[in-house]
Amino acid sequence: MSDGVKSRPGATPRHVVVVGGGISGLAAAWFLHRDGPPGLTVTVLEGSPQIGGKLRVSEVGGVPVDEGAESLLLRRPEAIDLATAVGLGDDLEDAATTKAAIWSRGEMRAIPAGTVMGIPVDLRALARTGLLSARELARVPADSWLPGARLAGDVAVGKYVARRMGRAVVERLVEPLLGGVYAGRADQLSLDATLPSLAAPARRHRSLLAAAREARSNGSGTGGAVFAAPRGGLGRLPAAVARASAATVRTNATVRELTQTPSGWAVTVGSTRDPERIEADAVILAVPPAAAARLLRDPVPAAGAELSVVRSASMAVVTLAFPDTAFRVPPQGSGFLVPPADGRVVKAATFSSTKWRWYADAAPATVVVRLSVGRIDEEADLQRDDLDLVEVALADLSDAIGVTDPPVDARVSRWGGGMPQYAVGHVGRVERVRAAVAAHPGLAVCGAVYDGIGIPACIASAESASAQLLRQWVRDAPCIS
Repeated sequence: MSDGVKSRPGATPRHVVVVGGGISGLAAAWFLHRDGPPGLTVTVLEGSPQIGGKLRVSEVGGVPVDEGAESLLLRRPEAIDLATAVGLGDDLEDAATTKAAIWSRGEMRAIPAGTVMGIPVDLRALARTGLLSARELARVPADSWLPGARLAGDVAVGKYVARRMGRAVVERLVEPLLGGVYAGRADQLSLDATLPSLAAPARRHRSLLAAAREARSNGSGTGGAVFAAPRGGLGRLPAAVARASAATVRTNATVRELTQTPSGWAVTVGSTRDPERIEADAVILAVPPAAAARLLRDPVPAAGAELSVVRSASMAVVTLAFPDTAFRVPPQGSGFLVPPADGRVVKAATFSSTKWRWYADAAPATVVVRLSVGRIDEEADLQRDDLDLVEVALADLSDAIGVTDPPVDARVSRWGGGMPQYAVGHVGRVERVRAAVAAHPGLAVCGAVYDGIGIPACIASAESASAQLLRQWVRDAPCIS
């Protein structure tokens, strides 16, 4: 908490409040600790009983298993760098396999080589998978000669792909891959926000196939491992970051109000009957869009209005632990995706004990499978109670790979409103939010709604927010001659 010293004009700021104890807020606290001036104190206020947001680990079948995100993308360095800096570097382990399939029309089919979030670049590889019928496959190369102007503004990914390559490509490839990442619908997701690497070449080429090939070539990488995580689960990361940040971290501390003061900012914590006012030189909001909109409504109404229209999807992860004898054929690869067009409750499955080697050490005779349920506008499945949700998810898994014995343990983790939706125009919306916030010194925002929902993107957003505050303080410091 604040030491009671309020900043004077030109004085070195003493106290920052970070609202939100997910990975974005904790990372912001860590960057302030690393880069801030001597004497700076940071308080993190988290409304729920524990920190970490969607990064959490608990045991299923005697094995620690992540409840939310479980891997870090290696082609972006931010998350790996942070994990290393907070002491988890020696525990990082590459995924044993990233080979996934698409369970489509009752068959497991390989994801075609060389796609850009489901948009094909190699038509022969696509044909070999059997994902599309002969008629659907014949529609794809028509993109090369179909008329149409090059893209100008932002568009919905699904509608754009369907126009160029046919609806089947959207339903069988783009929806399970891109829509699965965002728990969204491809016909509503922004090209500029979700696939920026494709958006630029799409404005240079009339053909989507040509644009996808350029995007794939530019982002092909060097091969090798794709994902990594600390042994024992990615849910270990938040606590490590919190410790390394040296911040005061408070849980069950819901912030109800944000107010600008003559000397900085103040937040009101707790109930209306027993409110607590905490003063700070600066505040970073690292909360979901609805909460950020509520807090910004009075001090920065333009930003609050923009964030208030951002929708968020809810989802759940059903985790099942089986004896290794419970399958007709042992699970292969890292898992599978399911096109929503097939009408299944499960949207994706991860074979965690195959994907991560540490499971073999922790429980060599146990198979752990995580099943994802829910996406935007499909809340009905999530209204089932835990037992029912486990039952229907298990039925889908059994149909997909054949389960002969029941699980020995199960867990349902629900993430209400946890996935912000990047609708058409999202990039411009974020720019307007940041411009409005930047006009109020000592205030910054970060989180999954701004620059990407992946953990590296959230960490990059946190570093940007902390750097913004520090630049303001340097700029506003008095000149000593």
